[in-house]
Amino acid sequence: MLQSIIHYGIHFGMPLAVAFLFFKSAWKRAFLIMIATMIIDLDHLLAVPLFDSGRCSINFHPLHTYYAMVIYVGLLFFRKTRLIGLGLVIHMIADATDCWMMMNF
Repeated sequence: MLQSIIHYGIHFGMPLAVAFLFFKSAWKRAFLIMIATMIIDLDHLLAVPLFDSGRCSINFHPLHTYYAMVIYVGLLFFRKTRLIGLGLVIHMIADATDCWMMMNF
């Protein structure tokens, strides 16, 4: 239960906070763009079994690999892709937190 609260708190709360604090004039647009990056979770559909509560997404699913994360961080350096990069990096932080909690609790 706590893991889900933290996971979804990061997924939704962090983009909202970032949007509100750093993109004040267009915070709704910034928030929606960052939330839209959750579409990368479609790569979970390639997994067998589809859902495994004990599985760490990081470096398991194709769009959750370390190689992909390098690209996501790279998106932060360009103004036109910054919000997409932020959304993707926040998404990876949320998923990495899940992995960390699975290993430590």
